[in-house]
Amino acid sequence: MSARLVPIHNANVAVIEAGEGAPLVYLHGFADIHACMGELQPFHLALAKRRRVVAPALPGVNGSDELGDATGVDDMMFRLLQTFDALKLDTFDLVGHCAGGWFAAEFAARHPDRVKSLSLVGASGLFVKGALIGDVFMHAQPERGVEYTTLRRMLFSSSEHPIARQYYPDVRADIDVEVRRYQMLRFGSFLGFRPPYFYNRTLVDRLYRAAMPARVIAGEMDGMVPLAHAEAYAKGLPGAGGKPVIVPGAGHAVHLEAPEAVAKAVTEIL
Repeated sequence: MSARLVPIHNANVAVIEAGEGAPLVYLHGFADIHACMGELQPFHLALAKRRRVVAPALPGVNGSDELGDATGVDDMMFRLLQTFDALKLDTFDLVGHCAGGWFAAEFAARHPDRVKSLSLVGASGLFVKGALIGDVFMHAQPERGVEYTTLRRMLFSSSEHPIARQYYPDVRADIDVEVRRYQMLRFGSFLGFRPPYFYNRTLVDRLYRAAMPARVIAGEMDGMVPLAHAEAYAKGLPGAGGKPVIVPGAGHAVHLEAPEAVAKAVTEIL
């Protein structure tokens, strides 16, 4: 595994890489690399056995420069274009979790010629009537100053899950971890603090353009993004087969709780 800063136009992007072969771009979410941990986890390492995994940090997160005067998802897409161009990634497999899944779907719909396959894991990005995305900002505030019980339940299948306890303990974490968490929430507020809340109403009508092989994956007990969103993605993406892969007993961070099952689902379409 290696980490470096990649210069793009007037900015730098922090990138973690591992593995060899054809490139696979991974866009992270909240309970993920860059956002609360600095190393690739078993899920990412499983992908690195088959591909060269390239994981850029979102703007303002874990060493990446912010978007400056940017105002919305269009600016985020342009940052991704700049990043992929700087990395000389003409075509690649694309995987995203949570907000990273949203950006992966947006990019694939706008630039289908560059994406060989698309895998969305617990992805936000769609407006689904009657199935609102959970308020991560409210739950990110520690209860009684130190407890993250409700945040853990939102991001994992249980507030007592060992992985949930590992990354969101009821104590002050190492300063690097605390800063990563804060930076991810700060970036999240750029696109999701107020309506539209982690979604783009026009995206659902653009998914037909992303006709590459696709896989939509979600945890059965996702406490942040309702399963109706995975179903909507699976119906809207021509290459997804009409149904999502639901992992029993797993939460929003399904790729951390069930890394082998999610890695298998992703690699099946590579």
